Formats: sequence, structure tokens, C-alpha cells
Amino acid sequence: MIKGRVIGKIWSSRRVDTMPSGALLEVETSGGGCLIAFDPLGCNTGEAVLITQGSVAAGYFSGKVAPVDALIIGSIDEDLQKKSKN
Repeated sequence: MIKGRVIGKIWSSRRVDTMPSGALLEVETSGGGCLIAFDPLGCNTGEAVLITQGSVAAGYFSGKVAPVDALIIGSIDEDLQKKSKN
């Protein structure tokens, strides 16, 4: 898994028909890189997220062939994370 932070949305006037409902988000990874990830959760700019890639991401969409290589699978609750460290 990859940890990152949402830095913006990718807007598109046209999409492939097999794409499910959700948004394409630009994410800055903890390693300093950027990637585009599909978001079925409704995450916002500034939110810390967990991402999976490859066949695991594409396999999430059972019954559909979705051209997705990076998928947001979790939103990190940073407030709870800070409390657990104390």
C-alpha cells in the first residue's frame, strides 16, 4: 500500500464507459511522487489516504472491467492516529 495526500481533483469532460462512479484524484505520495488514483470513497483535498495499485486495484470492481491502476482504499484519520501515539 502507498500512503499519500490528496492534492487535487482531475476533471474530465469524457470518460470510458466502463468507469464506475467516483472521482479521479491527484495524490502526492509520502515518497514525494504524484499519481492519479480512482476514489470511490469521496475523499477531499488535503486528506491523507491509502492507495493500492495494479491487479488488486482493478479487481475491486467485480463484474466490471475498469481501467483502474491506482485505487484509494482508505482515508486515514490523522486525529485518531495522533491520539494513539500519546
